[in-house]
Amino acid sequence: MTIAEALKEASQILQAAGVAESRREAGSLLSFVIAKDRTFLISHAGDELDESSVDRFREAVERRAAGEPLQYISGVQDFFGREFRVTTDVLIPRPETELLVEAALELVGGREAAPFICDVGTGSGCIAVTLLCEMLAARAVAVDKSPAALEIAKLNAGELSVADRAVFLISDCFESLDSREYQFDLIASNPPYVSADALVGLQREVRDHEPLVALSPGPDGLSVIRRLLIEAPAFLKQNGHLIMEIGFDQGEKVQSMVDAGVWRLLELRPDLQGIPRIVVLQKR
Repeated sequence: MTIAEALKEASQILQAAGVAESRREAGSLLSFVIAKDRTFLISHAGDELDESSVDRFREAVERRAAGEPLQYISGVQDFFGREFRVTTDVLIPRPETELLVEAALELVGGREAAPFICDVGTGSGCIAVTLLCEMLAARAVAVDKSPAALEIAKLNAGELSVADRAVFLISDCFESLDSREYQFDLIASNPPYVSADALVGLQREVRDHEPLVALSPGPDGLSVIRRLLIEAPAFLKQNGHLIMEIGFDQGEKVQSMVDAGVWRLLELRPDLQGIPRIVVLQKR
């Protein structure tokens, strides 16, 4: 079977399974299986694949056709120009979360900046690790209540050479932290915010494969956000910042939850569709 024939077969299978952009997905899967880029697939379309590669490609296509995200099959996802390891124990990093990183860098950034950062619900570690990569003197505490997720975060920190400036703690929000020991310049979080009722409407790739604990905290989707608003001030230095990612329909609700006596709401930053997505707060 040639590369062109393999891509044609895979595209048809994926299209029949309802996978969007089936040709592109097929190309991504084959690039992963044979460790070649898309340019190689195009320029070597007539090359024959060995039997092992065909078998592994068909297995990957079968998994993708069943709804498993490409990122879990390949084990990697790009985020802020870097490659992060991902497994089914962590949420797949998304472009919206890059907006949170950009906001954080605007608040405390600069290559020589040395802020002390907390990433609550770190998952793959994409927020904390990226901020450490961008700020060479920064330090971070990354917390998650999933031990399996923390192992992935540690792996990413090691592979991107920032592990010596990071501490990873099993913690449900701030439960394992003592505010007398930890005072941060910035607390960042992409918390679970999908309401229980909205879960059924998610794409099957998300609903059936990404970790539920990282998607939804329960009925209204706001319980972790409430905790952050209430608990974070004790762990922030004077004039410190809290930034959070929120759901597409939560802007007004979250704004109404902000205690003006505790927080100064600096911004509700929109995503690329113009939907309020990143809440930027400063401790009064």
